[in-house]
Amino acid sequence: MSISISNLSKKYGEQTVLKNIHLQIGEGEVVGFLGPNGAGKTTTMKIIAGALAYTDGSVKVCGKEVSAHSLITKSYVGYLPEQNPLYLDMYVKEYLLFVADVYQLGKSKDQRVEELIDQVGLRPEFHKKIGQLSKGYKQRVGLAQALIPNPKVLILDEPTTGLDPNQLEEIRNLIREIGRDRTVLLSTHIMQEIKAICNRVVVINQGEIVADYTDLSKINAFDENSFLVEVEFLNKLDESVLNQLNGLTALEALTPTSFKISASKDIRADIFDLAVNNQNKILTIKAMERTMEEVFKMLTHK
Repeated sequence: MSISISNLSKKYGEQTVLKNIHLQIGEGEVVGFLGPNGAGKTTTMKIIAGALAYTDGSVKVCGKEVSAHSLITKSYVGYLPEQNPLYLDMYVKEYLLFVADVYQLGKSKDQRVEELIDQVGLRPEFHKKIGQLSKGYKQRVGLAQALIPNPKVLILDEPTTGLDPNQLEEIRNLIREIGRDRTVLLSTHIMQEIKAICNRVVVINQGEIVADYTDLSKINAFDENSFLVEVEFLNKLDESVLNQLNGLTALEALTPTSFKISASKDIRADIFDLAVNNQNKILTIKAMERTMEEVFKMLTHK
């Protein structure tokens, strides 16, 4: 496992921000870490990167316990924090060479920096000072510095925040490319990021893991415990009649004759029976999928 977390807890004084988290991430996975602001995403990522101590539990990176082997595990991890900490007065190449010196790359630093300038698309701007770059190119510099030690695990905290649509697509493509040969943990609360980049989604809320989707096709799909249907009747039907359906969890009238129905089971047959018993006819009935936004709200609303 690239990342192995068991019973992880983190407290700040009396405040518990992470509550017995369990998470296993294998090699080559690109995992979206989804949750509202303040859910514990950044805290978890800082702990994995070795930038923050944890209160209880176990956190391993590539088989090594972070608390006991921090120098080794830090060498395995490339980390891009949400607030990209760049030296704005340094030139792009100058800054990357400086980071390479920090990692003690020695004689190989020039070659590594040149490779990364091309890999992340900095060649057109590498001669400029970082402060002169656009937000998108600054993010590229941040990605390059995270990749300098050729890490086995790449942690990206909100890497596309504040980018315009063109920059957004460019950074997404870059992350997809980078993720082909390493484990990536990507923090976001933007639904589109999940579909565009990730092959797995972990949802955290109020310091707890509330969902883990290893098959993204099932995020919007409904199982036997969560079913949504839209139905249109020929004639007007009173809501009180539909409220009698067994397993009904929510009812929304779209028009006097059409409704959106949420239930704890597949109730389409029950709806047909109800229509017959009330001498009405069904014009259309279809099972629906929740949007990513609806799933997010359902999982993180407390």
